[in-house]
Amino acid sequence: MNSQAPGHQIDAEADPVCSTISDLFARIGDKWTIQTIRALGGGPMRFNALRRTVGKISQKMMSETLRRLERDGFVTRTVTPSMPPQVEYALTDLGHDLQRPICALASWTIENAGRIDAARRRYDGQNGTAAR
Repeated sequence: MNSQAPGHQIDAEADPVCSTISDLFARIGDKWTIQTIRALGGGPMRFNALRRTVGKISQKMMSETLRRLERDGFVTRTVTPSMPPQVEYALTDLGHDLQRPICALASWTIENAGRIDAARRRYDGQNGTAAR
């Protein structure tokens, strides 16, 4: 990212580094990506077991999430030739590296949830707005 003085806008489209960061943050910040990375942190899983662990996710969304994670190099897909074929998903080294900041951010969120809720209540009380 460019180092700009506070208050100056950065044109993310014109700055390839900012664009890359924004794209990846949008991808890894997705609800299903975070849940999938968390679930696979315990070890390789088959599709249906992974889907049950992740929660209320459609088969289509689970497939799309895994495909994106595989494309980005966070997940591997291994097909075992059997009848029927078995497919297993696992985190790559890069996926395990991603798991660390995700866990750190989750811990930070848990530690600060009360402060964030208090700030929201204070803001809503001062501005006459309700939670969205």
